[in-house]
Amino acid sequence: MGAGSASTREKMFKAALELIADKGVSATTVDEIVERAGVAKGTVYYHFSGGKTELIEALIASELTPLAERLRQIAAEEASPAKRIAELVRAELAWIRDNRDFAKMLVTELWREERAWRDSLVLLRTNILGYFRDAIAEGVAAGAFRADLDPDFAASALFGMTVTVALDWLVFYPKRPLEFVAGQIDALASAAVRTGEPTAGR
Repeated sequence: MGAGSASTREKMFKAALELIADKGVSATTVDEIVERAGVAKGTVYYHFSGGKTELIEALIASELTPLAERLRQIAAEEASPAKRIAELVRAELAWIRDNRDFAKMLVTELWREERAWRDSLVLLRTNILGYFRDAIAEGVAAGAFRADLDPDFAASALFGMTVTVALDWLVFYPKRPLEFVAGQIDALASAAVRTGEPTAGR
């Protein structure tokens, strides 16, 4: 894909996100997207033959794949489950801060079962949650985390809490630094999952 083609896609993604943030996915039309992006209507179908549905699927992959890659990097570099979770949370917060409109769309769209792009969204969600789940499972196996934790449920709860806290932070406490917010979530998570005994590497 050439630079011009990539730039056109980015313009359409940006326009779609802005409109969706204002109106929601259902109320946003292809005509509005191309008007805001400053491209011809046929351009959408040139890049996305399935129209708005395919555009949204591509947008989801474009926005979530870099987050998944960053989490994969953290998982490969940080051996301590507790420290890894803290870094995963920081990465998620930074991503939401930098992709605020998309994060808002994610919150509203993830639980809508009728969407054509739900399968793509769920697949990416499962991949992302896997990094949290693996860290929690390793902590449980090592005796650093509570034995009664269900790694899948705990990962979902931690990821969801971070999304909710991040959006609340950006709206109501935007002057607070990311490290403060990450530290608060880490303290809450540690209190919820730790056995209460100090562990090596923490």
